[in-house]
Amino acid sequence: MKTIYKLTDRYPRKRAFITGAASGLGKALATELAHDGWTLGLADMDSANLERVATELQAKGGTTQTYVFDVSDYAAFRQQADKFLLINGGVDVIFNNAGVGDGGAFEEYSIENYEWMIRVNQMSVVHGCHIFMPVLKQQRSGHIINTASIAAVSCAPTMGAYNMTKAAVVAISETIYGELLDYNVQVSCIMPSYFRTNVAQHARGGEFVKRATQYLLDKSNLEADAVAREILIRMAKGELYLILPDIARNMWRMKRLAPTWFRRQVKERFLSAMKHIDQRLSGK
Repeated sequence: MKTIYKLTDRYPRKRAFITGAASGLGKALATELAHDGWTLGLADMDSANLERVATELQAKGGTTQTYVFDVSDYAAFRQQADKFLLINGGVDVIFNNAGVGDGGAFEEYSIENYEWMIRVNQMSVVHGCHIFMPVLKQQRSGHIINTASIAAVSCAPTMGAYNMTKAAVVAISETIYGELLDYNVQVSCIMPSYFRTNVAQHARGGEFVKRATQYLLDKSNLEADAVAREILIRMAKGELYLILPDIARNMWRMKRLAPTWFRRQVKERFLSAMKHIDQRLSGK
């Protein structure tokens, strides 16, 4: 059978472990790989949706295994990852994808919320890399994909916790890229702008933050399945930075070329966008 993705030809045993797989980008990535007959370790806290997704993907050609745990809990992550490795004799691709979105003025966002964001968005990536890297080194093959965001570059006001955790994911990816280079293990970092997903469903920064974030997500013309397809194509080329769409790539370039001007532009555009969203949500 002809495969859809070159990634499948590179890893003929077709074993992937995906966190945040019950919805959004995680589900979209799993769906694309299911069409190529991958064995998919689907991880999420949402057991009901996870089982539903697993059933759907089996019908599309994937072999699915579900793992219900909190990615911010290292012991739980290791226990479930070890089960996957034992059952499948290794792993080829790891998607450290689980995450949450939220916002709030820097000094008003509670320390408890900062710590929550760090645990989910940042430490879960540390956990996944820490657990799977020794296996990939021993195999001398595989690919780690960490989900960051163009927020790591834009660093818009009132998004401090989210921005810093996503910037940390970029730094983690760059670091392990160098550490794994001599082991024939690839690393990629996903840095998209807004696309349609439910990343704000657990937001703690207040009702306006949740509604405004969801508004921006819903207004995006970018769907999770399109993001997933581009990721799978570009990661097979060995790209470290998977920045998309064009507007995100332009932001990346402008920050490097004119960082101070870029900071002012981000602030002005952010304030204008928030004013517009406030008017739309309030019906003015």
